[in-house]
Amino acid sequence: MRDHSMESLSDYIESLNVDEATRLELLRKLASMREKGLNIMITGATGSGKSSTINALFRADKARVGEGASPETQEIARYDYDGMTLWDTPGLGDGEDADKRHMEAIRRKLQETNNDGGQLIDAVLVVLDAGSRDLGSSYKLINEVVLPGMKDASRVVVALNQADMALKGRHWNDSTNQPDAVLLEKLDEMCAVVRNRIRESTGIDVEPVFYCAGYKEEGEQRAPYNLAKLLARIVKRIPASKRLLVADNMNRDKASYASDDGRSDYHGEIVSAFRESCRDIGESVGETLGSIGGKIGKELGGKAGRAIGDLIGRFGEWLFSSA
Repeated sequence: MRDHSMESLSDYIESLNVDEATRLELLRKLASMREKGLNIMITGATGSGKSSTINALFRADKARVGEGASPETQEIARYDYDGMTLWDTPGLGDGEDADKRHMEAIRRKLQETNNDGGQLIDAVLVVLDAGSRDLGSSYKLINEVVLPGMKDASRVVVALNQADMALKGRHWNDSTNQPDAVLLEKLDEMCAVVRNRIRESTGIDVEPVFYCAGYKEEGEQRAPYNLAKLLARIVKRIPASKRLLVADNMNRDKASYASDDGRSDYHGEIVSAFRESCRDIGESVGETLGSIGGKIGKELGGKAGRAIGDLIGRFGEWLFSSA
């Protein structure tokens, strides 16, 4: 199996020790997945760090601004990857009139449908600024636009960026890239406040995550913190049938995922979510190939396909081991 020469899931499938019919069917399934596409909206207030979050999570070198945006959505930037599209909305907090325009544009985008008649946007990441004491516009966005606009509220991830600045830079250990106990308690408290405010307004439970996307400060690069936790939360909120599109386009810099709160095996959660999707794909491939043998052939093919899915699922493990 090839290692660092692999640039995508297509390369990985090409490297698998499977027969040619299986390989071609896997590639066909991947092509179909890319054609259907994954759409993620990233929204939040001005200065919350949406751009740094995009650059931290995904392969920014592959992003490009989409062409041909319709007039009613021209204020929302579009970035196209391999089968995945990010919709980066204008930041809120620059004035009441501007906020109204931006929220209306977001509302319209959430109302758009895909070719199958379902909701176009598969998931929404709302980025809050952990260092800000004024989250009024963000709460309004979440409570009045995003949650009502998403048919499945579980597809919404709320995250507090710039965790290192929650106490104006104090209580952050630069050498370990970690908050100390005081700041960690503060961040937990902030997440609880956000969760309660949203529940009181909407009746919907969300579980905010705090993180630091990383950024340049006086010529030095601040490393990401809790990025693996954020990615795990996003991956698990995305429809299982589309998760591998994240695997194909995620940031593969191992150092970006090195620092987190240590409360769970977030790398394992991500890999597990990818493997779950792979088993479904493998089973489908096996059933397709086994269908020529009738019902029994289909059942046997499905069992064989699950094994193939486990093999593909190692792609997630490879991502973290080969960065």
